[in-house]
Amino acid sequence: MADSSFDVVSKVDKMEADNALHQAHKEIEQRYDFKGTGASIAQSGDKILMKANSEERVKAILDVFQTKLIKRGISLKSLDSGEPFASGKEYRIEAELKDGITQENAKKINKIIRDEGPKGVKSQIQGDELRVQSKSRDDLQETIALLKGKDLDIDLQFINFR
Repeated sequence: MADSSFDVVSKVDKMEADNALHQAHKEIEQRYDFKGTGASIAQSGDKILMKANSEERVKAILDVFQTKLIKRGISLKSLDSGEPFASGKEYRIEAELKDGITQENAKKINKIIRDEGPKGVKSQIQGDELRVQSKSRDDLQETIALLKGKDLDIDLQFINFR
């Protein structure tokens, strides 16, 4: 019998993220408490830049954006936002959507599978994803449950289960 396998990935749906950004932009333009505060949210490449005239306002913009991401089904573990910092007369927060599993996180996941997973389950790093293999599909499902139960700082998806 051939080995069964699945892939562990961490991907962000770019279209949903763009939609969340546009919805947040619309809400910031229309909300009364943001009028005349220089509040804005914009994307430049991979970075998302939030600006306002006070630290509280820029945190409120981040909160609006996070709410829109959640409504669109994107985990907040995928959003890497920095602390507010002063830039001239305004405050800014730079955020980035994390896509892919870093080598460091892949090694952590590998170690969890090796140490706590069922015997006979093998995993290997393939670029920014992980391939997990076993002869038993039950062991693979047990491994998925194990990884879902762990509190990792990235959002994991499990694809290509065969």
